[in-house]
Amino acid sequence: MDVDEFLKKPLNAYISLNGPSVRPTWFLWEDGAFWISSGPWAKWWQTLDEDPKVALVVDDFDVATGRVEKVTAKGKGEVHEIDVERAKRLYSRYVGEDESRWDPMFHEVIHGEGAVLIRIEPEWMKGMDLSYERR
Repeated sequence: MDVDEFLKKPLNAYISLNGPSVRPTWFLWEDGAFWISSGPWAKWWQTLDEDPKVALVVDDFDVATGRVEKVTAKGKGEVHEIDVERAKRLYSRYVGEDESRWDPMFHEVIHGEGAVLIRIEPEWMKGMDLSYERR
């Protein structure tokens, strides 16, 4: 990968202030909360017992049209045992409804030992449309 060429693209960056890390993640918005799938291989969520505060941004940007939309949220992350059906709904958003076509990795994530769902119910959330006219 040519990092310089990659960074020339109009991509979004995610930044966390006063926090240990930033991670891109897939999510499911359901029942007024963000749900994120994870497991024992990931260390980031294992710190939620010590400090459950999280912030996240979901954004969508189309350079061709000038559409820029985002939702920013803050809340507390809670670790839950895996709910297989909820996890399947999460993954089907990204890799399709037909589970037989899923990469085996996704089945391992859902059914693997130590699989969890992280629930983040926003205490604060704001959506913004920052679109601009493309000239």
